[in-house]
Amino acid sequence: MIARTNDPLVRNSVFLWIALGTGLLLLSPLVAMQFTPEVVWTRSDFLVMGVLLFGIASLFVFLARKVQRRHRLLVGLACAAVFLWIWAELAVGVFTDWGS
Repeated sequence: MIARTNDPLVRNSVFLWIALGTGLLLLSPLVAMQFTPEVVWTRSDFLVMGVLLFGIASLFVFLARKVQRRHRLLVGLACAAVFLWIWAELAVGVFTDWGS
């Protein structure tokens, strides 16, 4: 028998919500590009950020499913740290030349 749970991370529909959230977050620079010349993103910028957002959120879901519920905060903080590090590297290249 399948155990019923109210945990949204267990449902596979969580990936649809992640995709929707990624799309909504990417609307912000798209709208900003219409109003100011200071925001200039190319298609590859949108693609890279979309993959990064969706990938990190999906990684969190996969890891959170594997650990006990009380450790999810630590998994979330680790995923957030990885996201911020990659974002900073792509933006300005703090430790590497990814952003250069």
